[in-house]
Amino acid sequence: MVTRTKGSRQGTRSILKKGKRERRRLFIGRAMHSYNEGDKVAIVLDGAQQKGMPHRRFQGRTGVIESSQGRAYVVKVADGNKMKTVVSRPEHLRPIE
Repeated sequence: MVTRTKGSRQGTRSILKKGKRERRRLFIGRAMHSYNEGDKVAIVLDGAQQKGMPHRRFQGRTGVIESSQGRAYVVKVADGNKMKTVVSRPEHLRPIE
């Protein structure tokens, strides 16, 4: 029998898959976008970029930029009754107006 994997990317085949038109495209505008404190962002994982990718449970969540940490940003996200901090690079973030 094969043992079940227990990694951080377990069960992400459909979450991290790109559409046919989005393959082989580098989203330079998303990677170079700069955020300020208090900006609202959506966490949308990019499967082609593994560095700075938050955990898959935060896919599709909305948060607020708290601060920057190197090339990444600290995002405050509501998870039920708790507020959690997620460290993510800008490739995995999209601005919300």
